[in-house]
Amino acid sequence: MKIIDIKENSIKLNLSLSNSMFSFKEMTTSIVKVVIDDGANTHTGYAFNSTGRYACGDQMRNRFIPRLLNANDNVLLDDDGCIDTMKALHVMLVGEKPGGDMERSVPIGTIETALWDAIAKSQDLPLYKLLSIKFPSYTPTNKMFCYVGGGYYDVGKTVDDLKDEIKRNFDNGYRLMKIKIGGAPIKEDILRVEAAIEATGSAEKVALDANGGLKESNYLDYAKELSPYGLKWFEEPTHPSNFSRYNEFINLYGNAVAGGENLYSIQDFLNLAKYGGFRESQDIMQIDVPQSYGISYFNEVLKELKAINWDVSSIMPHGGNQMSLHIACGFGLSMCEAYPNVFGVFSGYDDDYQLNDGYLELNDNPGIGFEGQNDLFNLFKNIE
Repeated sequence: MKIIDIKENSIKLNLSLSNSMFSFKEMTTSIVKVVIDDGANTHTGYAFNSTGRYACGDQMRNRFIPRLLNANDNVLLDDDGCIDTMKALHVMLVGEKPGGDMERSVPIGTIETALWDAIAKSQDLPLYKLLSIKFPSYTPTNKMFCYVGGGYYDVGKTVDDLKDEIKRNFDNGYRLMKIKIGGAPIKEDILRVEAAIEATGSAEKVALDANGGLKESNYLDYAKELSPYGLKWFEEPTHPSNFSRYNEFINLYGNAVAGGENLYSIQDFLNLAKYGGFRESQDIMQIDVPQSYGISYFNEVLKELKAINWDVSSIMPHGGNQMSLHIACGFGLSMCEAYPNVFGVFSGYDDDYQLNDGYLELNDNPGIGFEGQNDLFNLFKNIE
């Protein structure tokens, strides 16, 4: 088996949505295809980097793609003659200085995830089943609870509009919704939270996401004011690497907190768990796998977290897409997120998937299954 081609294209999202930190108006993403030859047939894998980070094609084309394509085929193979994705990771990391992970973890992880898609297709397996074979110490499943993300700030959007959005999502089968927080004055944000609780019927069905955007002048006010509501979790109240501020927020807020989607290395995740005040039986570690060096590296992250008593039941992937869904199922994680109709063609899952009381059941289509998302797959097919 060998890699015969890798290509990347940059796509602009053209969205007007905003969270507490920025507008998505200028946001781009990289779409990638990897072609492998297994000796009998060629197989093409696809992936894209998260819609919260910009396209990273320059790094791919200038460093990581040439390193893979120029590597001796045998250097990349396991004992069975299959491409070993961890070996591919090490090849891409040759000449890279430790630290500053995000500049390379996003392009590397996106390529690595596309490689998994191609390998799974070569073995005629859905990705989650291939992961269960490659990493047998976890408890895989083909059925995953999916919460829905939304509640963005948008021009002219009212509290009633937010309630209508939530009701539509619950009518479509979701049972937990995460809304944005921190992008409006605190009194207005509290009204939005109360409206969300009213629309869902329970604070346990509402989570919050500040995207690291609460200010030094108000982050403790948010902790104090929202503590009594008993919400499902409060995500990224502060800068992702400000562990002392996380501690202060958690101590005052008391309820479940989530974070980690904007961290990229094993050391980052361990530091958050050890020094951010995170409680392994209560708080949630979120990891964006394609942005954090990919799937094989994620397995190493899970092993390191397990060594300090973090179970997979407290870990979920960031990113509401087919990649994260298969990863969540393959590793038996706690749940997955979904963003229907938020990020254009990059939103949601297989066009035929239907929610059943908050759960999605995966089909057995080979690979990640992007072929079941017609609009997105049309983009992938045209990568040049």
